[in-house]
This record gives sequence, C-alpha cells and structure tokens, in this order.
Amino acid sequence: MPETVSLSPELFINRELSLLEFQRRVLDEALDENNPLLERVKFLSIFGSNMDEFFMVRVSGIRKQVEARITEVSPDGLTPREQLAAIRKLSTELYHEAQGCLSRKLLPKLDKAGIHVLNYSRLSKSQKEKADAYFKEVVYPVLTPLALDPGHPFPHISNLSVNLAIVIRDPKGNEKFARLKVPSTLPRFVPIKHSSGGARKDGTIPHHHYFVWLEQIIAANVGLLFPGMEVLEAHPFRVIRDADIEIQEIEADDLLETMQQNIRRRKFGSVVQIAIHDSMPIPIRNLLVENLEIKRSDVFIQKIPLGLADLMQVYESIERYDLKYSPYQPRVVGPFKDVEVAEDIFAAIRQENILLHHPYDSFSSVIDFLNASARDPQVLAIKQTLYRVGPNSPVVEALLEASERGKQVAVLVELKARFDEESNIGWARKLEQAGVHVVYGLVGLKTHSKIGMVVRQEADGIRRYVHLATGNYNSVTSNIYEDIGIFTCDEAIGADATDLFNFLTGYSTQQDYRKLFVAPLNLRQRLSALIQREIEHAKHGEKSHLIFKANAIVDPEMIQLLYEASQAGVQVDLLMRGICCLRPGMKNISENIRVISVVGRFLEHSRIFYFYNGGKEEIYLGSADLMTRNLNHRVEVVFPIESAEHVRYLRDHVLDLYLKDNARAWWMQADGKYKREHLSDADERIDIQEWLMNQSRKSQ
Repeated sequence: MPETVSLSPELFINRELSLLEFQRRVLDEALDENNPLLERVKFLSIFGSNMDEFFMVRVSGIRKQVEARITEVSPDGLTPREQLAAIRKLSTELYHEAQGCLSRKLLPKLDKAGIHVLNYSRLSKSQKEKADAYFKEVVYPVLTPLALDPGHPFPHISNLSVNLAIVIRDPKGNEKFARLKVPSTLPRFVPIKHSSGGARKDGTIPHHHYFVWLEQIIAANVGLLFPGMEVLEAHPFRVIRDADIEIQEIEADDLLETMQQNIRRRKFGSVVQIAIHDSMPIPIRNLLVENLEIKRSDVFIQKIPLGLADLMQVYESIERYDLKYSPYQPRVVGPFKDVEVAEDIFAAIRQENILLHHPYDSFSSVIDFLNASARDPQVLAIKQTLYRVGPNSPVVEALLEASERGKQVAVLVELKARFDEESNIGWARKLEQAGVHVVYGLVGLKTHSKIGMVVRQEADGIRRYVHLATGNYNSVTSNIYEDIGIFTCDEAIGADATDLFNFLTGYSTQQDYRKLFVAPLNLRQRLSALIQREIEHAKHGEKSHLIFKANAIVDPEMIQLLYEASQAGVQVDLLMRGICCLRPGMKNISENIRVISVVGRFLEHSRIFYFYNGGKEEIYLGSADLMTRNLNHRVEVVFPIESAEHVRYLRDHVLDLYLKDNARAWWMQADGKYKREHLSDADERIDIQEWLMNQSRKSQ
C-alpha cells in the first residue's frame, strides 16, 4: 500500500456539484412530511435563495473563466465549460423537483390547511374585485412600463427582479414590446382579506388566509398601462446577474467608497440565468436572449411562479404555530442568569472558562458581556472583529455606548462579507462618527475570525477578557445557526489576542502565537502537524481517531493528508454540512473515512477539530473551514478547548451524537451522492438537534 496518494482527478468530487448536492439535501427538508407544513415552505424558500446565490457567485465565476478562454481543469479534472454543462444538468433536475414540491405537494396541503395561495384565474368575482382595487390604489402608481423601440433601448433589468415581457398592438396594427418590472417594494403575495397573513383586529389568529401572486394581478390589469393599445401577451421572467464583487484593493484608496460603488454595480452585472414561464413563445424568448446577451443554455424554463425565495413571506407573515416548529427558548447559562453588576460577569470568567453552544445557549450572554464592558468604569478598551452583524445590532450598539463612555474602542469591520457589505458599510460609518477606531482589514485578506477582547484595570493589574467563537456576532442568526464560543481570561490567549489585533490594525509581522492557530500565518501548518501526529499513533499500532466538523472540505492538501491518515489506519469522521470534495469509502485509499451531513431545523455552522492523541484528547474550535481560501487567503482563528469538562461535553454530547444521528444525517457515498438511513419501528430515533434542545430545556 502506498504511503501517499497522488492528486489524481478520480480522488476528488467537483466542488460545484457537491454544493448542488447540499441544495438537494435542503430541498429534501421541504419534501419531508415529518416537518411541519410551513417549515417545509421555509426550506423551499431557502433552497430558492441558495440557488440564486449559487448562480450569482459560483456560476458567474465559472462563466468568466469560459469567456476568458481559461482551460485549466479543477482538481476533479473538469474544464470550466464541462463544469457549466454538469451544473446545468443537475440544477435543472433540482429546479424540476422543487417545482413539483411546490405545485403537487405544498400548495395542495397549504390549501387544505387553510392557507390559500391562489392564481388570479381561480379568484371568485368578489376576490377579483378586491385584487383589482388593490392594483388601482396601490400597484398602479408604482409601475413604470418601459418600451423597446428605436427611441427606447432595451431597459436595464435588475438582479433577482421579476418582470413581465409584454406584447402590445397599436391602432395601426403594429406589434410592440414592453418590459414591466414587478415592484419588489410591494408584497409578492397579496392578501385578499385584511386578516390574511396577520391577526384580526381583536388579536385572534384566523384559520383561513388568502393570497394571490402580485405579478398575476398586474398581468390581469396591465391594459390600464397602455390606453389605446391592445395587450396581446404578458409573460413573466426573472433575471439572475453576476453579483460577485471584485476589488482591486491595492488601487483603491478608500475601500469603503470602493465597496459602495461595487454594490451599486452588482444590480447590473452580466446575466447568468434567466427563468421564464413555459408559456412564453419562442419569439419573446429569442428577444430576451439577444438583448440580455446570454446563451440559450442560460434559460431555465419553469411551470410555476418564478422566484422561490419569496415564499419566505408566506412563512413569516402567517402566525399558524400549529404548522411550525414548536417555539424554543434557549437557556441562559449559569453565570449569566442573575447578573446584577458587571463585576459578576468578570468574576465568573476569572473563575473558569465559560462555553456557550448556540442556539441551545442564549446569545444574550454575549450581549450582556459587551454591555457590561461598555458600562464598567474599570474597562479601558474593547477590540472586536465584525463579519456579519445584521441590522439593528445590539453588539454594535454596545460598542457605540462604550465609545460614548470614553472607552478606547477598535473595531475591524469586514466590508467584503458577501451580501452583508451594505449593512457593514452603514455600521462602519456609524462607528466612525462615534469616534470608534474602525479598520477594514488587510489587503488581499478577508477577515473571517470571530474574536472580541476587553481590557480591564483590576486590583492586581491589567487583565484581558476574550470571547472566541465559530459564528458571527449576529443576534438574529444566532437563534438559527449552530455555533460555539467561549469566554476566557487565559493570559496566553489574551496575549495572542493582543498580537492578533496588532496584526489586523497595524504593521505587526507576528508569526508565532502561543495557543491560537491563525490563518494565513500558522493554521495550515498546525492542523497538518496534528493530523500527522495522529498518523504516527496509527503507524505504531495505537488507537487513532480524527473527527472534523465544518461547513466544507475543499483544500487538496488537506484532502490528501486525510487520505494518508486513512491509509495509515486512522479512523476519520467528517461532519460536513455542505461541500465535500473528498471521496469516502474507496478501497485502499479512504476505507477508514466516513462523511456525514446533518441538515435540520438549525443551520450547522460550528467548526470542531477533534484529535484522539493517544487518549490525551484535544479539541479545537474556530472560524475556518478546510478550504484553500480559509487556510491561505483569510484571517481565521482556531482556539483550544482546555477545560476537561468542555472536552467531554463536545466529545460525548456533541460529536458522538452527530455520528449516531439517524434522523437528520445523510451519509456520503464515494460517487458524491448522499443517502439517508431508513429506520425501522424498532430503531431508536436519534436527532442531535432535538436531543440538544431537550437537554437545554431540562437544565433551565
């Protein structure tokens, strides 16, 4: 048996196809009748949103390679053109399955449950009158029809917009084309009754809700926009554009201004996909293909209303809790339960490291820590990285208050957090106006690490309190993302945190850290060394085991190293939520590797690295996935878990149960496909997320 494996294409799964397989697993949650009905609608919306992002970012990037005539193959041996062909085949299959899910499964069940999403043609006379009145009073003033003729060039069509392609005939018998954008400022699902999608005036929740698609109301009344003309046809279409922002940072004097310009351009990037209804005639299809400068292979034909992501409106607007997951209230961990003064929080952290497992543990503890730091007169400074914080952020508000109270506050705002750029720009401006020291990271590197540090003057001197996490400082997503963080005042970690912030904000060339693994400086080397250590244990006949939990594994060097570990006899368990380019279960190569993906109520987001280490188990947590971009081109932080109690919790009550999950887990096959375990009536059902919620409830 060879000691190493060559990086032959047969050993890799294509990254893009692996990501599409993840979208298939999300779609399966919409198909799963064990999930509450409105949760299934939500999963279908998430699938639609994920597919939009996939085309905006991944497909657009590959298209650029094709247009630039780049023929370099991916690790699995496919050229960019071959990847596009494979992507179209698989994505068409997924779109078709999603359409069937909505039209044949969800809409009939919603109708039976009292949630009626109706086509305009199915409305009763009185319902049509209400819809038409809504059009005249609300919709009509917002609409702007745009003609196409020698005096009116083909109009710009913004990203993710739903539009109507309209053919009209003038009094002389000449046919003309016009485009009408369906306004995104109005609800896509128009309530027919005032109580639809909300509560009655007396506060009670109605059982029946009636909606009609906005674009169908517009199509039915579109003649009012063209007086004196005859409307012959009106067909919906939807455009997806390139939304991946490229920044020449070295040439950009002001990164903030550059990002704002790029966000404006994003709306009108090159078109990568157009979705049309199957009723659209060929001449109109050809007109769109020609004017949007796309290929016919970029046209996706659908039989249902376009834009599945908008289904989130139905989920969010209807308070039918009998059709949703039962409400879940995360626990507040012991030291944060009855905090009366800031000193209580700092005293608790001085006593021991505190581990938080979100969403089972409340994110309010992180906010309480920052609020206490802002108000405590003994706190001198706060330093923080912000990646995705979202709107109305209590984290940013705490930092603003700290600055107003005279603390030294330094914040690294990552402006290149994809699709959060606009929100982050707004917060950066507000922080700067409040006197906060704001920096935007390092040239050529995206800062993805999640770290905050509080410097406090105490009786025995200066002490640093550090929060490290796998997830973002976002109080909203913390309720649906599974993440882990710790509070510590460990001196070595505090010193490392200081060095890291100096690296981020100044000109530090610090390469060595005491306890932290920091990309792109030493993370790859440290993880590789720990894997090699496990390989050596196996070669000496000792028990060896690696368990890695992450969003993705793509990096060829890491994949090769894990193949080597498998060949040496190391048991390798990979809990990968999304992309996995490694092939498990190949004879003489990856027989000892298992790949499991858990998809459920919460988005699996934590990164955990477990090493058996001859019985002296070690666990590290962090922000990094096993991708080349994370290891080489981002600032990432991976940190050790040193409390024996926390190691046991993560090993026995988290990782072990993920490996035993038979309710939400998918098992990856060597061909890149995933299979679910089929339970018999005698099998005990193990759902890791449900188990952790129950444990949280018991301890409250």
